[in-house]
Amino acid sequence: PWIRALPLALPSAGYFTLRNFTRADMILTGARSPACGHVSLHKSEVTGGICRMRDAPEVDVPARGAVRFMPESYHLMCEGARPVLKPGAVVPVTLIFKDGRRLTAAFAVRNAAGR
Repeated sequence: PWIRALPLALPSAGYFTLRNFTRADMILTGARSPACGHVSLHKSEVTGGICRMRDAPEVDVPARGAVRFMPESYHLMCEGARPVLKPGAVVPVTLIFKDGRRLTAAFAVRNAAGR
């Protein structure tokens, strides 16, 4: 998992692959991080050559399946980072599921090019 650092306090996107090894579908409903003032789920879609981003209140993760959070698809939005995210840092992000489960992962902070 990684999060893109942008200059100043611009919102940063987080990317990862979420795998569900269980026999039941899971529903991701949110995320939190002490490094962000607010974290939300979003999805980008390209239609007619125009990229649009919208809120994704829930993300279904199929049983024994996976969902990729990547550019031009699902991603996390970290807004109000405190302090501003710097490449080389690592920040904890907790994913929150509809059934109350939580999963915390360490997200590496990379530069705008993803390195």
